[in-house]
Amino acid sequence: MQPHTTRSDKIDLRLSVQAKQILRNAAMASNKSMSEFVLESALSRAEETLADRRSFTLDAKQWKLFMAALDAPARELPRLKKLFQEKSVFESE
Repeated sequence: MQPHTTRSDKIDLRLSVQAKQILRNAAMASNKSMSEFVLESALSRAEETLADRRSFTLDAKQWKLFMAALDAPARELPRLKKLFQEKSVFESE
């Protein structure tokens, strides 16, 4: 988790009695308050979700292939070209 900072913002959740009990039990099992448990769990899940959008690793061979793909000239895509030439459904007639 990130270094301790002043907490000034708040988030509200609506949940079932059963969900609240599960969170309370998990927090107690972790020796944390429910707020600490929920915050740490949510941040951990958020980091996992965003991880593939921030960075990725490639070995030397994959890097070479990746760079070659970036450097390659754009391919002609006739169907896409045709699509862009058609009138948009959002344009009035």
